[in-house]
Amino acid sequence: MSNMYPDDFDSPRERPNPDALLAQMQAREARAARGKLRIYFGASAGVGKTCAMLNAARKLVAEGKPVLVGVVETHGRADTQAMLDGLELLPLKHVEYRGKSLAEFDIDAALERHPPLILIDELAHSNTPGSRHPKRWQDVEELVDAGIDVFTTLNVQHLESLNDVVGGITSIRVAETLPDSVFDKADEVVLVDLPADELLARLKAGKVYTATQADSAARNFFRKGNLIALRELALRRTADRVENDVQVYRIEKSISKVWKTDTSLLACIGPRAGAEQIVRSSARLASQLNTDWFVVYVETPQLQRLPSSQRERILKTLKLAEELGATTAILTGSDIAREIVNYARSKNLSKIVVGHGHKTW
Repeated sequence: MSNMYPDDFDSPRERPNPDALLAQMQAREARAARGKLRIYFGASAGVGKTCAMLNAARKLVAEGKPVLVGVVETHGRADTQAMLDGLELLPLKHVEYRGKSLAEFDIDAALERHPPLILIDELAHSNTPGSRHPKRWQDVEELVDAGIDVFTTLNVQHLESLNDVVGGITSIRVAETLPDSVFDKADEVVLVDLPADELLARLKAGKVYTATQADSAARNFFRKGNLIALRELALRRTADRVENDVQVYRIEKSISKVWKTDTSLLACIGPRAGAEQIVRSSARLASQLNTDWFVVYVETPQLQRLPSSQRERILKTLKLAEELGATTAILTGSDIAREIVNYARSKNLSKIVVGHGHKTW
């Protein structure tokens, strides 16, 4: 088994497709008309997301830029309340529900004011029945569509795709979730990170919840093991998001050269004996590197005429790779090496694993 890097096959940049360039230009124009969404993202309550958001807003105000606070949940924290001093607050709207008057974000007033930037805390919040939208993230989408920039906050447990995972870790089902697409489409994600021990110290000092709430939280959701696992989820989800940003940037700028920003692995198999060994060796290597891995088979016109027994063996090998955790693909083309390198570049994969039989590539 040998390792090769796609950089070894660097070729002059191909001429961009005119239709693709037109589509990119139209997409940029559409994005330019929209507001920008920045999410302050963390593992749980108390890591400092709202304070980070307010700190950024205060810096902008100090630079003479207008900022409007649409809604910020202080949860009785004095340090958070103090950071609101000097910022303009949009009055909340009172919604009647079951004999009670509940304060909610006033989206109509915000749209009428049309500030360059508005702060909307707790993106996953469920609005009181009778509000324009059931969920706060829908309010934010309307603001962004109207050309208003938004800063907001979000905890990892509120992502819909991780709801079952978080429930399995904490034994607590999170009721308020939002689609991952809202997170993935954000223009910027700022990770606000805090080690579990520091967060527990903040909890004990009353900087997260009131004393009564803190005691209950420490016995349930805020156990150290839970916080460590949630922190890992937040770090991984942010890393996935950043990797996607890299891919989008590379596509927009027509960059074909691989950037070695991670250790993602691409294993290549052929019709010869030994393909299963390559798959198993790659699975072990991917596990050691703690990285995603991919397995591809390139079917040339000549290989399309293989006996059915050999074709069946190739499919079984690809199935084995999937069972071991790989993403698999069957590529077609007359030049095996070129197809593999193009695939590696499209996925920004930094390592290629092949068998000794392909040394002439």
